[in-house]
Amino acid sequence: MTVAETEYQHPLMKAYWAQIDTHFKPVEDVFEDVMAEALAILTREGINAYLEAARVIGKLGRGVEPMLAFLEEWPSAAKALGEDALPEIMAVIMRMQKSPNSKAITPFLQTLAPVARRLHSQERMRHYLDITLDFMERTTGSIHGHHTTFPSPGLPDFFAQAPFLLGQLSLVGLKNWVEYGIRNYRGHPERQKDYFTVQSADSRAVLQRERHGTLFMDVERKLDLYLRGLWQASEQLVPYSTAFDELRKPVPYYDKLGMRIPDVYDDANTIPGIDRYRATLAHMVGHRRWTTAQIADNWSPFQRMAVEFFEDCRIETLLCREYPGLKRIFLALHPKPVEDACDPETTSCLRHRMAMLSRALLDPEHGYRDADLLTFTERFHALMAQGESNTKDIATLALSYVAKTRRQSDQYAKVHFDDTVVDYRDDNRQMWLFIEESDDEEMFEKEKKRTPSEEEKGLPPRHYPEWDYHSQTYRPDWASVYEALHPKGNPAEIDRLLEKHSALAKRLKRILDLLKPQDKVRIRYQEEGSELDLDVAIRSLIDFKGGANPDPRINMSHRTDGRDIAVMLLLDLSESLNEKAAGSEQTILELSQEAVTLLAWAVEQLGDAFAIAGFHSNTRHDVRYLHIKGYGERWGDEAKARLAAMQAAYSTRMGAAMRHAAHYLEARPADKKLMLILTDGQPSDVDTNDEQLLIEDTRQAVKELDRKGIFTYCISLDPKADEYVSTIFGRQYTVIDNIQRLPEKLPELFLALTK
Repeated sequence: MTVAETEYQHPLMKAYWAQIDTHFKPVEDVFEDVMAEALAILTREGINAYLEAARVIGKLGRGVEPMLAFLEEWPSAAKALGEDALPEIMAVIMRMQKSPNSKAITPFLQTLAPVARRLHSQERMRHYLDITLDFMERTTGSIHGHHTTFPSPGLPDFFAQAPFLLGQLSLVGLKNWVEYGIRNYRGHPERQKDYFTVQSADSRAVLQRERHGTLFMDVERKLDLYLRGLWQASEQLVPYSTAFDELRKPVPYYDKLGMRIPDVYDDANTIPGIDRYRATLAHMVGHRRWTTAQIADNWSPFQRMAVEFFEDCRIETLLCREYPGLKRIFLALHPKPVEDACDPETTSCLRHRMAMLSRALLDPEHGYRDADLLTFTERFHALMAQGESNTKDIATLALSYVAKTRRQSDQYAKVHFDDTVVDYRDDNRQMWLFIEESDDEEMFEKEKKRTPSEEEKGLPPRHYPEWDYHSQTYRPDWASVYEALHPKGNPAEIDRLLEKHSALAKRLKRILDLLKPQDKVRIRYQEEGSELDLDVAIRSLIDFKGGANPDPRINMSHRTDGRDIAVMLLLDLSESLNEKAAGSEQTILELSQEAVTLLAWAVEQLGDAFAIAGFHSNTRHDVRYLHIKGYGERWGDEAKARLAAMQAAYSTRMGAAMRHAAHYLEARPADKKLMLILTDGQPSDVDTNDEQLLIEDTRQAVKELDRKGIFTYCISLDPKADEYVSTIFGRQYTVIDNIQRLPEKLPELFLALTK
């Protein structure tokens, strides 16, 4: 719905629209959405300054891109820097506008938010702007005189790479890296571009020289020899990037593919980066040797946290017995919380108590006076004196500690985190086995993931990176995804489609009956159920006798299981679906609607959790993600009504839509996660001239989803798909040449993938 169509309903939005004084249609399409984000972040004065700045940028004569970029990026940048930073930002924009470098305004604004989040302060942003202005002035040249000048060749590329560079370098390092490029390539435009896109060998060499900390690539051989020589381990070392912490918060861990460690470690507390690597690897080796996985289903998150802290200390005690020199490194890297730093009257102090206990278990000179801490420290060392002990014994001790020290304030939302993170330890995922669906808080949070309600339309956009295959780096926050519920139609139309394919449905039902799971599993922790859960009931009685609040969820019920699959069906709703299918009077959209109807019916029969969503795009600024059925909804009239109203328009920015769909699918507590993409063409959009760009971005999105444990599979209706689809999905695709058979093929394909 455009601003013009909503003027009557939203007079304030009409006033805001008038204030920016523009007729750009792409801006009009997303204006309400960007304003929703701005109104949630900026003050009233900040909104006025924001709209005035957008108006000025729109009048620069650089087209719609700078204005769109500013409207989308500034609220996030203001949140990181403060609204007072805007005048300095605008001053730089105006200086670029008055120079030959006006084309660099767009890339400067497109990376403004990620740069701001890496700098975190107005003062550091000021230093970044100084580097920018110095770069611009020293690389803008003149030709045979004073009047004709040419722009800085490398400035736009520098802005595009700035978020990546600031993830690798300090501001001093960035300044030195830029200085080298200016000094050596000021008079060589092409070589300057290669340098500032980080393509040339000397650009990468200078970047590595200026990069802080110890790089994994520099010490990989030493670490491999360290593992083999000291620990007789030959695990694959797999570095992960620390350049984009906004996208994910990486923590060391290990799995069947190897040991995952950061690609760079800074020196910390007199401990060099290579010793931090050694401490991390030793800790993981210890877990592999001595930790036995525990079944976690009946333990609370607090209990698991305690078990993890105690087990980590047991492992490190055993490591130090073998190599006493490790103790110095562990103690130097382990935080030492101040005993009275946390106020239990207002704050949850559980993490604080556990971090103090962890320090005390490793450091005989800890100096803490807490009676419970001293008691359990003594019990821990008595247990360790008996030999290696085991995970089960240490878990028993940890649970005793929780029972003895728990407080009502441990439930508070405000948690004390200062000096509680032991960053050389892995995330302990290997310690836990989950047999049944759990009632813990993490699962509860996952279950709350749902599709937005009608009232939540117009949510601020989610920004996703996009892969640039030229530079082999991400363009951070490049695509803006706006989500909403799909409009509704008549659900009876979907029922009629099922009747139309009743013969096919009967044939599918015979297959479905064979695939239906037969095993019964318990659903525990129910306030109402078919029978009493004796273990939980006894525990609740003990809590009641002990003066604690008993858990009322003492019943359980049963359901048939055997499959634990979550499915996301992602539909390409681009304009090309409105074309007639070859040899048919129906459009591709109508045939897709029939196929999705049969597939939804089949998945519902099996009882698998599934969601349906559609997407289309109108430039990177306006990727629309439309919820048709959410995981929390049944396959009923509401979802059918949305499917009945499916419409196709615009283009196919597939990578952004897949990343957003994964945001929902990843949260599902399922053993197998499947994303089916139904499309009739290759990824493309009107603002991209290089057709390979979005193909490579979608390929990168497939890799990202694979790392998250999401299996992607493409069903393509494009007869020419063989030219590109294998590049994106490898062997995980099917091309359906006869589109009229889609209603039959899609459900059968799903059954083949999940049986």
